[in-house]
Amino acid sequence: MMGDSRVIVVLTTTATEADASRVSRVLIDEGLAACVQRVPISSTYVWDGRAEEAKEHLLIVKTLSERGAEVDKRIHELSTYDVPEVVTLEATSVGAAYDAWLRSVCRDPRRH
Repeated sequence: MMGDSRVIVVLTTTATEADASRVSRVLIDEGLAACVQRVPISSTYVWDGRAEEAKEHLLIVKTLSERGAEVDKRIHELSTYDVPEVVTLEATSVGAAYDAWLRSVCRDPRRH
């Protein structure tokens, strides 16, 4: 139900800046997110039983819980990774003006 929707932040990573830009634009263009921030990062992780290091791009996706399943699905469809990262965090505090803007964009992206 829309009235119960919470602001969430979805974290995901891509291998390249081009992938980060493409995923960000799809999420924005499809009205699934109000904002996607892209940050170059260095990651250390375990893959196939070995510690690995890689340059990646972290996407910080701001959206509503009612859009969460759609965001997850699109990230999995667009990702080049075998196991795409999709970590969802619920915002515990959001400024009133930002909250209103985010809600209006995620519910009707043509308005802004």
